[in-house]
Amino acid sequence: MNNKAFYLETFGCQMNVVDSERIVDLLGGIGYRQVDKPDQAGLILLNTCAVRDKAVRKAYGHLGRFKPLKDRNPELILGMGGCIAQQEGKQLLEEFPYLDLVFGTHNVHRLPELVQKVADKHVRCEETDFLDRDTRLQLFPSRTGQDAYTRFVTVMQGCDNFCSYCVVPYVRGREISRPSEEILEEIRELALQGVREVTLIGQNVNSYGLKDEAELSFAGLLKQVNAINGIERIRFTTSHPKDLSDELIDCFGSLEKLCKHLHLPIQCGSDKILRAMNRGYTRERYLEIVDCLRRVCPDIRLTTDIIVGFPGEHDEDFTETMALLEEVRFAEIYSFIYSPRKGTTAADIEDETPAEVKQARFDRMLELQQMISRQTWEADVGTIQEVLVEGESRMGEGQIFGRSTWNRIVNFTGPAELAGHIVPVKIVKSYRNSLLGELPEKRGS
Repeated sequence: MNNKAFYLETFGCQMNVVDSERIVDLLGGIGYRQVDKPDQAGLILLNTCAVRDKAVRKAYGHLGRFKPLKDRNPELILGMGGCIAQQEGKQLLEEFPYLDLVFGTHNVHRLPELVQKVADKHVRCEETDFLDRDTRLQLFPSRTGQDAYTRFVTVMQGCDNFCSYCVVPYVRGREISRPSEEILEEIRELALQGVREVTLIGQNVNSYGLKDEAELSFAGLLKQVNAINGIERIRFTTSHPKDLSDELIDCFGSLEKLCKHLHLPIQCGSDKILRAMNRGYTRERYLEIVDCLRRVCPDIRLTTDIIVGFPGEHDEDFTETMALLEEVRFAEIYSFIYSPRKGTTAADIEDETPAEVKQARFDRMLELQQMISRQTWEADVGTIQEVLVEGESRMGEGQIFGRSTWNRIVNFTGPAELAGHIVPVKIVKSYRNSLLGELPEKRGS
C-alpha cells in the first residue's frame, strides 16, 4: 500500500481523546500523515466508546459508511480500536468482513506493528489481550512534543468500582496509578514547551495512589503540580464522589492554580437507585460534599452526569433527582437515558418502565436543567473573567477563544498574539454553549 495517509475518528470520553493523540504520534513514527477526509486515506481508524448505547450505534454506523470506500479500494485498511474493540474482539471481524484490524484498549502501542502486518501480509488482525500491571506502567502515554497551550495528562487507568451499569472495568481493566515523579516530569517538560494548563485524567482520579502507601495521594499530586513554574491552570477529571477526600476538597480553597470547576457525577438523586447502581455513597453524603466544596470555594461551579430510567426507577425516585438538581443547581449536566451494557450486572435486572415514560422524564429533567444553566451563564454577563486564550475561534471574524476557570468557552475579538496568555475579558452575551466577550478598554484610552 503506497497511500500512507490516515483518517481517524474518535468517539466518547477524554481518555479516548488521549488514546487518539497517541495513535497520531505512533502512526507518524512509521511515516503516516493525518488527513481530514476518509476518501483521501489509505488507512481509516475508529477509536470507539462502549459506555453509552448511542456511542456504540454511532460507531457502527460510521463503520458501515466506510464500506463503499473499501469496496472501491480493496487496499484500504479499515480498523477499529477502543472499548467496542476490546469488548467484541474477533466477533467484529466475523460480523464485518470488510474490517481488517481490531485493537483493544491495552494495545494502542502495537498499532504500528499491526498496521504494517495487515499492509505487508494482507491478513486480518485482532489484538485485545489485557496487559499485566508492570507492562501497563511502562506504556503510559506521554504527551510532550505537541504545539498546544492546554494538554491532557494521564495519571491513572482502569476502574475498580464496578458500578452495575458500567462496562469500563471490563474494557479498560483494573485501576493502576502512574508513578508521580513520571507525571511531574512530563508536566515540567510541557511547561517548558509552553503549555499553560494541564488536565489530569483517569477513570477515577480521586483514587490515584491509594494502592501504594509510598505514593502521593491525588491531593498531594495536585499540590506538586501547583508548584511547577509555567503551569498556570490545573483541572482534573473524572471524580468519583466516594473517593473525594477532605484533603482534595481543601485543594479548591488552597491551590491558586486549580480551576474553580469540578465534574462530579451523581447519576441519580434516589438512594434506592444509587444502591442498585453500586455507587458507594448516598444522596446525603453527596450533598455534604457539595456543601464542603462551596464552603472552601464559594465560586466553584459543578457539573454532573445523570442517568434517567435505570431499572427500578419509579416516579418518586425521579422526583428525588429533580429535587437534587434544584438544590445543587449544577452549571451543566450530561444526561442519558439508561441503556443496558452487555456484561454488566444491571443488564440482568428486569426493566418494567416503558420507553415513553423514560423519555418523558428525560425531557422534564432537560427542561429544568436548561433553565438552571441559562440562569447560571446569563449571570456572567457584565462580569470580568480571566480567560486562557487557546487560539483562533471557530466563529472566525477575527475572534479568538479561550476558557474561563469554569471551563466555559469565551469568544472575543483580539490579537492572535494573546494565545497562551490569561487575559481579563468582559462578558457581553451568553449563548447555549459559549459566552461572547470583549477586551475591557484600558483606563485613560
